[in-house]
Amino acid sequence: MHKLSHILRLGLKELTSLRHDSVLLLFLFYAFTVAIYMPAAGSIIGVHNASVAIVDEDHSALSRKLAQSLLPPEFQAPQALPYDQLDQSMDSGKYTFVINVPVNFQADLLAGREPSVQVNVDATAMSQAFMGAGYIGRIFQRELLNYTGQADAAAKTPVLISNRALFNPNLEGGWFLAVIQIVNNITILAIVLTGTALLREREHGTLDHLLVLPLTALEIMLAKIWSNMLVVVLCTWISLEVVVKWALGVPLAGSLTLFLLVTALYLFASTALGIFLATLARSTPQFGLLAIPVIIPMLLLSGGSTPLDSMPQWLQWVMQCSPSTHFVSLSAAILFRDAGVNVVWPDLLALAAIGLVFFAIALARFRKSLAS
Repeated sequence: MHKLSHILRLGLKELTSLRHDSVLLLFLFYAFTVAIYMPAAGSIIGVHNASVAIVDEDHSALSRKLAQSLLPPEFQAPQALPYDQLDQSMDSGKYTFVINVPVNFQADLLAGREPSVQVNVDATAMSQAFMGAGYIGRIFQRELLNYTGQADAAAKTPVLISNRALFNPNLEGGWFLAVIQIVNNITILAIVLTGTALLREREHGTLDHLLVLPLTALEIMLAKIWSNMLVVVLCTWISLEVVVKWALGVPLAGSLTLFLLVTALYLFASTALGIFLATLARSTPQFGLLAIPVIIPMLLLSGGSTPLDSMPQWLQWVMQCSPSTHFVSLSAAILFRDAGVNVVWPDLLALAAIGLVFFAIALARFRKSLAS
């Protein structure tokens, strides 16, 4: 009971220190509000409002029909462009797509000579170039089949493919991005808060005061973990309710209670990692330099930005040792697919095992740093 009382009081001391740290409080507010809303609301992965120009050398009804088939919100209204300005417009980046309809295009099509339409794509606009070119190709193919009366024949295919998008019927990229931003921010804050808390103790000399008290390294470490865990879990819950569900309108199908419990388990592992890095550093700037090569791979290779299946096999095995990989999988399964414990228990066990290993290593390193 004495040990539990020590852990509780030390944790309350951590919360008091955080309450007076205006910079960290401001960072917490930013990480769980602005840093989630702006990417989710402003980052549109698909083609949206792409600039288009058309060089119409045919001046036929069919060329005008092709221009009119490119509609918002995917495309802006196509702008007429003289042929001699095509290269200049592409070089200046004024248009993402410039379409060139050649002379006698309609006549050649009706005569069965298979004319071609040139679509010039500014590939520096990577987010829209690939998908936009595919959109234009499918739109033009549909319009040309309708114009030549072959649409019915093309529709009579031997196999009918039916696509159904579950959990996100409209394929809204912002829905997934909002949750991934929360996961990424949890990772950053778990490592940064605990690491800076320990370094603040050392730099202010209060860690030496703690060592003269009847306290163990385990008690000091657990106090820092539960206090920072409480702060991050509380901020996560508020962010999900206010920013994700209310402001962004993302329907979360799963249990928030289960997700918050999983978040606490993930924080147990990631905060231990933050303490381990803090024991290696001698100052806050050193800790920041150490944290960068740890946090960035955890964010980019955990499966949130790039699917694990698209990575090399050896890298997939390596990332299975990262708690962030299992947390991303658990987050998507619980919040979007309404998965229960009976479905996600393998990732839960893996996350708990990784957390215990990280905690044991961090505790051993923390004891060694205190002894020295």
